[in-house]
Amino acid sequence: MKKVRHVLGISGGKDSAALAIYIKLNYPDIHEKVEYYTSDTGRELQATYDLIDRLEGFLGKKILRLKSISEETLETEKTNPFDFHLKEYGGYLPSTNSRWCTKKLKLDPFEKFVGNDPVISYVGIRGDEDREGYISKKNTIQSIFPFRRNIWSEDVIIKVLANNNIDFSISEFNKIDTTIDKDRFIEILNTPLGLSFSKDTKLKSILEIGTIEFNKIVFQYLKNTDYPLSLENDFSILNNEEVIVLEDVFRILKDSNVGIPEYYNKIEFEVDGVIGNYARSRSGCFFCFYQQKIEWVWLYEQHNELFLKAMEYEKEGYTWMQDEPLTEICKPDRIKRIKEDYIKKTKNAKQTKSGNFIDILNDSEEEGCASCFI
Repeated sequence: MKKVRHVLGISGGKDSAALAIYIKLNYPDIHEKVEYYTSDTGRELQATYDLIDRLEGFLGKKILRLKSISEETLETEKTNPFDFHLKEYGGYLPSTNSRWCTKKLKLDPFEKFVGNDPVISYVGIRGDEDREGYISKKNTIQSIFPFRRNIWSEDVIIKVLANNNIDFSISEFNKIDTTIDKDRFIEILNTPLGLSFSKDTKLKSILEIGTIEFNKIVFQYLKNTDYPLSLENDFSILNNEEVIVLEDVFRILKDSNVGIPEYYNKIEFEVDGVIGNYARSRSGCFFCFYQQKIEWVWLYEQHNELFLKAMEYEKEGYTWMQDEPLTEICKPDRIKRIKEDYIKKTKNAKQTKSGNFIDILNDSEEEGCASCFI
């Protein structure tokens, strides 16, 4: 029987860093097992590398740097992982329609890292995010979401809440010593899914009454499957009822002294006497094609040398944005219009209490290439 591996991918952004801290502080038994890793594209902001270094110090464990190309090859060819693969693709830049960078720089190194071992992968999707995130197609990899009330992936929930599993769920629940309303909990478990009672409705109703009890039922169900958790005798996160949202993530980073990546800190700018603020919304390569235009302006003004490097990648037919090359973005009149439009969009936008992040920017770090941290 293979030993189950526990892994947690660090993207260099806020959520995955906060999750690593959260695991160490709240689940030291799991922290001892976890292999922390990050995939180095060679094109990250320096603030990303700085955060990983600080986090490594807090965790007291090495964060393994995965690379898609051997150090020997990179040294011989005097290149970095992204540029190496860009050459393979004939200069074809990655885009939302062709995310070869995610596959080559993140997914392939990760799958090589874990091989065919049974793996439990911890993912930092927060409780205030309405998305599932990337789920590996390999049945040897199981994703767990400690920040959510529902820690299970969608594929697991579908199987556990299936109508043909009702009797098993009730039988397992009756073995649990609990103080919740048993009759109501059993009533919900016994209600079959249908047009008037969806899976999501049933899950919500169950979790509102007994999250821990449901987790224990799921854990027993997994014992009869090929999921990696079936090989574990216990799992301390089963007793988690805490929900972590954006505000909590910033608090965790601050309280640990690991700190918030500096690119999340908003910076003031002025357009015709009107004050606005901008920042970067996620970790990832400095030329990430998921950036909004105001983020490209931020890069141009705050890290001009990196903007110019990003511009060097563009050529006829290959640009980071389909509708506008960087040579246009950086023109003074265009920068002014982008800022004006952004100020209008953010005028009524709700900001976090910490004041360090603007919600109008997509704050989900895993929407970009960080989404491969499964």
